[in-house]
Amino acid sequence: MVRVGIIGAGPSGLCAARHILNTPGLEPPVVWERTGQLGGTWRLSEQVGRDSRGLPVHSSMYHGLRTDLPTVLMAFPDFPFPEEDTEESFVHHTVVLKYLEDYARHYQLLPHIKFGQEVESVCPVVKEEEGPPAWRVTSRDLQSGTLTTTTCDALLVCNGHFSEPNFTEIEGLDEYEGEKLHSHDYRHPHPFTGVSVLVVGAGASGLDIALELSSVALQVLLSHNYPVQFPSDFPPNLHQMSRVSRATRHGFTFSDGTHAEAQAVIFCTGYKYSFPFLSQECEVSVKDNHIRPLYKHLIHAKFPSLGFIGIPQRIVVFPLVDYQVRYFLATVMGKVCVPNYDNMMASIEEEEREIKAAGEPDKHYHIFGPKQFQYMEGLAQEAGLKKPPGFYEKLFTIVIVRLFFSFPIFKTYNYSLTPDGSSIMEARRGVSINTTRDLTLLVVRQLVCLLWRDFRRVVWLLGSIVMKKIGNIFKFG
Repeated sequence: MVRVGIIGAGPSGLCAARHILNTPGLEPPVVWERTGQLGGTWRLSEQVGRDSRGLPVHSSMYHGLRTDLPTVLMAFPDFPFPEEDTEESFVHHTVVLKYLEDYARHYQLLPHIKFGQEVESVCPVVKEEEGPPAWRVTSRDLQSGTLTTTTCDALLVCNGHFSEPNFTEIEGLDEYEGEKLHSHDYRHPHPFTGVSVLVVGAGASGLDIALELSSVALQVLLSHNYPVQFPSDFPPNLHQMSRVSRATRHGFTFSDGTHAEAQAVIFCTGYKYSFPFLSQECEVSVKDNHIRPLYKHLIHAKFPSLGFIGIPQRIVVFPLVDYQVRYFLATVMGKVCVPNYDNMMASIEEEEREIKAAGEPDKHYHIFGPKQFQYMEGLAQEAGLKKPPGFYEKLFTIVIVRLFFSFPIFKTYNYSLTPDGSSIMEARRGVSINTTRDLTLLVVRQLVCLLWRDFRRVVWLLGSIVMKKIGNIFKFG
C-alpha cells in the first residue's frame, strides 16, 4: 500500500484527501493542518498579522466578500453546491465555507486531518531501489510542542497561495504618514469612512475592495497599470488613476503627473508563493513568483513523487484542482508514466520560452486564464478521466466579459444549466437574458464610452497593436 501525505486542509487538501480515499492501493491519507479548522483562506479570521499563537494569519478573507465565479462553475465536478444555498450565483464566502465543510463530512475526511499540526520540515528520502524518493515530514503539535516525523511515499503540497502578501515598491513610501496595509489584512470598509483611500491594483480583489470602500469613503483612487481606463461604470467617488510613481507625506504622484492626497493606501497587489517547510534538499526555487521545476505546474521534475496542487492563477479553482489531484494520483499508481527528468525539463523550458516570447514577465508564468481549459483537457486525456464539460469555458468567458465591462453589477446575474447540461441559462432579477445579444450591446456601448473618454490613448493603443502585428509578419525589429 502507498501512503500519500497532504500539507493543508483548504480546498486543495480536502480534494486530495477525498480522491486518495477513493483510490484502491492507497493508504488513508494523513493531512497536516496548522490551524484548528478546515477551509484554508475561506475561513474568516478577525485577527490580522499574527494570531493568538504568534503565527502568521493565513486567511485573506474579508467580511463582504462574495465569489467572483458562479457556483455552477465553482463546484468540484462530483459535488454540486446545494440548491438551497445558491439562490444567487455569486455567493457569500460563508456559503463556500459551509460547502467545504459539507464536502469533508460527505467524504468522511475529518478523521484523517491532524489539526493544530504545523509542518516544520520536508526532506526527500532516497530509496535503495530505483524510483522517486519517499518524504520525511516533521510536524509540531502547536499545543504540546511535540515533534512527530512521518514518512510518506508521495507528498502533496496544498498550503495555498493567498497568505504571503506581495507589496509593490513605491518611491518615498517611507515618508507617507497615512495608513498602509495589504488586502490580506483588510476585513471591512468601516475604518475608512469619510476619508480618501488609494487602492493599488485592479485585479479582482482590488476592484472588489475599491467598490466596497466607495460606499463609505469620501473618495477612492483606483491605481492600475492598464493602458486605458477600466470600461465599467463606477460610482462617482471612485476615480481611476494611472500607476503610482511616488509617495509624499500626505499623498501620491501618478505616472501621468497628477497628484492626489489620501489618508490610507491598500495594496491589492497579490501574493507570493511560499513553502517555508521545504528543505534545501527538495530543490524547489521560487523566483519572481515562478516556481521551478514544476512539470505541468504540478509535478516536481526531479522528484515526481512531490506534487503542488492549486498553483495556477486566474482559474476555476475547484474543478482544476480536482483534475490535478486525480492526474497526480494516476502517476503515483503507475497509470500515467511521466517523462524522465530531461524531457520534463525540456517541456518546462519550452513553456518558459513561450511565455517570454509573448512578452509576459516571469511573475505571470503561473497565470492561466483561458488556457486553463486546454490544460484540464490534457490532464484528463492522459489520465483517462472524463473530459471537462464544455460549459466551463463558455460560462467563464461570459463572466469575465461582464466583470470587465460592468464590474459593479456583474454579480447580480444568475446562471444555471438546462436539465441535460448542454446550455447555459442567464437571468437577472428573475428575467431571462439573451446572452449573446446583451453582451454584444454591453461591449459596444462601453467601448464607445471608453473611446469618448480617452480617445487619444485608445487610438495610440490600437495603433501600437496593429504595428506590433505588422512587425511580427514582416519580422521588423
